[in-house]
Amino acid sequence: MKVLLTNDDGITAPGLAALANAISKIADTAIVAPATEMSAVGHAITLSDPLKVTEAKKNGKFFGHSVSGTPADCVKIAYWALMKDQSKPDLLISGINLGSNTGINTIYSGTVSAATEGAILGIPSFAISLTTFVNPDFSAAAQFAAKFCDVFLSYALPRGVYLNINVPAVPYDQIKGIQITQQGMAAYEEQYHVREDPYNRKYYWLTGEKKNVEADLNIDDAAVNNNYISITPVHYNLTYFDILEDMRSYNFNDKIGW
Repeated sequence: MKVLLTNDDGITAPGLAALANAISKIADTAIVAPATEMSAVGHAITLSDPLKVTEAKKNGKFFGHSVSGTPADCVKIAYWALMKDQSKPDLLISGINLGSNTGINTIYSGTVSAATEGAILGIPSFAISLTTFVNPDFSAAAQFAAKFCDVFLSYALPRGVYLNINVPAVPYDQIKGIQITQQGMAAYEEQYHVREDPYNRKYYWLTGEKKNVEADLNIDDAAVNNNYISITPVHYNLTYFDILEDMRSYNFNDKIGW
């Protein structure tokens, strides 16, 4: 089994190192990740600038390829260029992200977007995140990812569907199990802190807090808050099918005058 690993926290992120250590024990791994942190860049890709790819080393040994681009760039360049003359990956894993990618965060997440790109390319893909920013221990998430690979590949997802996985920040033996969830819709209460640089120029720093988080265990946030691993199936087709036929019957052409 050949597994492509990437992330949005960058090639030197400890979450990626933990994931690589776990997956390399069960599979042939290829690592292609951003040179610097690319959190919350969504599915951005680089068109107006060239991408620089360098070999990254860890403890004096080759670790993977570092790319001066986004997570989606990393998946694209891995598939179409770096692995061009090799067998294509059987699986793509993006992570382990520092911090949750639940609810609205899913839209902004570079971690999830890397898995999106994998799904677009026809690679079975999942994103995995650890739901904390404080004293992270990636060992439980890495252990789960390694155990999950064969199970994931044995379940035939429809083409274009991929998984967004969030792991609670507790020891492995305290995880209660898996909940298959849907994306939560709790909104953020956001604000910009206004500060000044040494030249008295204003700059703004975004902060926010998620409010009114759902309590239903079928929702991603609630699941991880109760020490379950949340697994949400995701698709990149953004069409809202529930009102498609209603909009067609509304006859916008007549109302506009065509």
